[in-house]
Amino acid sequence: MSETRLIHGFHAVTAKLRHAADDIQEITVAEGRQDGRMRELLKQAELRGVRVITADAKRLDGLACGAQHQGVVAKVAAQAKHLTLDDVLEGLTEPALLLVLDGVTDPHNLGACLRVADAAGAHAVIAPKDRACGLNATAIKVASGAADSVPYIVVTNLARSLREMQESGIWVIGADGAAEKELYAIDQKVPCAWVLGAEGDGMRRLTRETCDELARIPMLGSVESLNVSVSAGICLFEARRQRRG
Repeated sequence: MSETRLIHGFHAVTAKLRHAADDIQEITVAEGRQDGRMRELLKQAELRGVRVITADAKRLDGLACGAQHQGVVAKVAAQAKHLTLDDVLEGLTEPALLLVLDGVTDPHNLGACLRVADAAGAHAVIAPKDRACGLNATAIKVASGAADSVPYIVVTNLARSLREMQESGIWVIGADGAAEKELYAIDQKVPCAWVLGAEGDGMRRLTRETCDELARIPMLGSVESLNVSVSAGICLFEARRQRRG
């Protein structure tokens, strides 16, 4: 039997139904719930031939390990799709726009970064195998469907992967609060990858040294740093702004 994982929440499960229903083995929903969101989810499941079972709150809480499941939990294939960066780059019809996360260990932050990457049209999110939370149920729920629309690529050696990006013609930009240049001074119309570390710790030394250049987000108030997903949004949408011009 293939390995499975559990996802929960209306956004995550509905997105999986729409984009990859064949990966869903079954959906467990709260018994007696008949509101509009649940009716729509059940309709989508019926249209795609996905098995739905009902359960009480205790059973759902156990499946979701106590997380806020909103009354819906789905069992899906653990690794429905193995993508490499080459797979992503080969299919592009525009300059690459990538988000690289170094040291992001909070699944809520990862989920938010995936959501931002989806909104900005980033082609993939890349993270190392170590010092990362991985794409767990919490991250998938927070991503609100983006975990199924944005490729999430795990690499063994991040510095080596950055060098491979550079060899492919991708300009690697590290977000660093101590950098001299502001991100608005960086040409992002070329294929580029933004590298961000966790709030507070930032990127690891080797990751920083591997970047082609560093840039900072100008901070005009009293706070010293931003959440990594907020920073990611600023950087990626600046790339989109430049490309529209």
